[in-house]
Amino acid sequence: MNWTITAGLIALAIPLLAILLLHWSLGARRLRLRQQPADFSLIADKLHIPLGKRHKLFAWWIPAKDSRRTVIVLHGWGSSASQLLPLAPPFHRAGFNVLLFDARNHGLSDSHGISSMPAFADDLAHVRHWISHARPDATQAIYLIGHSVGAGAVLLEAARHPRYRAVISLAAFAHPDLLMRRYLHRFHLPRWLVSAILKYIQWVIRHDFNDIAPVNTIRQVNCPVLLVHGKADTTVPYTDAEMIFSSCAEGQCQLLLVDDATHESIDKIEEHGDKLVEFFCRKNQ
Repeated sequence: MNWTITAGLIALAIPLLAILLLHWSLGARRLRLRQQPADFSLIADKLHIPLGKRHKLFAWWIPAKDSRRTVIVLHGWGSSASQLLPLAPPFHRAGFNVLLFDARNHGLSDSHGISSMPAFADDLAHVRHWISHARPDATQAIYLIGHSVGAGAVLLEAARHPRYRAVISLAAFAHPDLLMRRYLHRFHLPRWLVSAILKYIQWVIRHDFNDIAPVNTIRQVNCPVLLVHGKADTTVPYTDAEMIFSSCAEGQCQLLLVDDATHESIDKIEEHGDKLVEFFCRKNQ
C-alpha cells in the first residue's frame, strides 16, 4: 500500500472516528431512580404514556384535589423525572397537579430512536396530548417547566403550540451551535472538523440549529416566560439566559438569576420555589 492510499484512509478515518466518539460521548445515560414521590410526602400514580404504537413514556401524575391546573415538568439530558421531584411539592401545595415524565431513552421510558432537543419536545407534545384527553378536567390550564435541554424543549413546544398558560425555563442554552462549540472546544479539533460535526448533527436530528435555538423560538412563544439560571453555571453560563431574555418581546419574559447555583443545582432553584409558584399563579388570573 503506497503512501497516497494510506494518507487517504487516515484522512477518512479521522472524521469517522470523531463522529463515533461524538455519538458515544453525547449518548444519554440512564440514571437509577434516586428519589420517589413518597420521599416528599406526595401520592403519585405511575403512568405509561403511549409514544407511537410500540413505545411508552414513564410518568408520575401527582394530583391536587379538584384542580384544573397542571404543571408538566421535563428533565434535562441524561437526567430523569426523579431528579426534578424537589420542584413538585411547592406547586402541589399551591393547588397544581404535577406531571413529571422521563423522555425517551431516559429513566424508565422506552428506548426509541435518537435523543435530541426536538425529540424531547416531541415527547412533551405526546404527553400533553395524552394527559389532556385522559384528564380533561384537570388540564384546562397547562404550564411547563423544563431544565437544560428540557428547557429548550419546552420553549420549542410552546412556540409550536400556543395553548400553554406560562413557561418556566431552567438553565436553557441560547443556541445549539454555541453549546456544541463549547463542548467540542475541549477536544482541540480543527475548525473544519468542528463545522463538519455540527452539520452532521443537524442532519441526524433533522433540524437546523437556527430553527430550534431558544434565542429564536422565544420570539414565537405567545405565553409569559420566566427564565431562571444559576450564576455559577459553568456548563451553560448565565449569559445564555441574558441572550434569550434580550430576544423576548417587551413584557413577555422575566429573568431570575440565582447566586451560587450551578447547572445541576435543583436544590438552589427549589429555594426560590415560592417565586416560581407565584409566577404561575399570577398567570392563572
